[in-house]
Amino acid sequence: MPTVKLSLAQWSLHKMIVNNTLNPMDFAKKAKELGFDALEYVSQLYIPEIEKRGNTDQAIMDIMAELKEKSDALGMSNQIMMVDLHDGEALLASGEEINRKKAVEKHKIWVDATAALGCHSMRVSLFGSLDQHTWVESSIKSLTELCQYASKKNINVIVENHGYLSSNAALVVEVMKAVDLPNCGTLPDFSNFCLKREGNELWSTPCIEEYDKYQGVQELMPYAKGVSAKSFNFDKNGQETTIDFLKMMSIVYDAGYTGYVGIEYEGEELPEVKGILATKALLNKVTMELKSIHY
Repeated sequence: MPTVKLSLAQWSLHKMIVNNTLNPMDFAKKAKELGFDALEYVSQLYIPEIEKRGNTDQAIMDIMAELKEKSDALGMSNQIMMVDLHDGEALLASGEEINRKKAVEKHKIWVDATAALGCHSMRVSLFGSLDQHTWVESSIKSLTELCQYASKKNINVIVENHGYLSSNAALVVEVMKAVDLPNCGTLPDFSNFCLKREGNELWSTPCIEEYDKYQGVQELMPYAKGVSAKSFNFDKNGQETTIDFLKMMSIVYDAGYTGYVGIEYEGEELPEVKGILATKALLNKVTMELKSIHY
């Protein structure tokens, strides 16, 4: 029988954090107030705090120690660190070998940070070349090197469909098969399947080419070490207006997945807290439906 274990992705609260109405150091406290017991952190939301402390690797590790202490005190389980390094020397799928190598090195401190936080996985984004062959080859090299380092810390390195070629699930599967390491996996996201936007922008412009989201999640699930239940807006019945959650969760359960499902609310109509709770209610409802319909 399917059961759902829910974690909260910190990005669901990013507006409050950016607006300084929520201190990212209080993430565990806020999540517990909302009824969660598991957390998914976002590296970029700690950049101001890291810079305030001198912008060093030690600053990162000190912050992780404090976050671990806070989450432990509240009985919270730390699951994933979502790492976003987007500068030109941090692109893991770069076709420039020097930059690709630099990207691997820049991610290593975040492997250490993920381990210090007690998470099982570090999520990375495979940005870089827009040429499919180059992207695949560079991704294989970077993930292999990063996973070999991460294995010493008992950390998984997981890839999210996150834009451009990383949203082509078939290509990501090709990379997974080639890397073929037990600590290399995926983080299927219910959305984020845009392959191309106007002006070749990464986030800010309308999507003009999209991978089928249901097919994409189904293809990524065999390698999943986490699942991101992305949500935007809801109708009067509490259903997500752009994603069939019943269909998505059926795909997740049919794959035999038993880990946490992370709530990642990105809507504009509801405030963040209300959007998180609406997503949580929908996931619980869908799980009950699946129990009675399919299982």
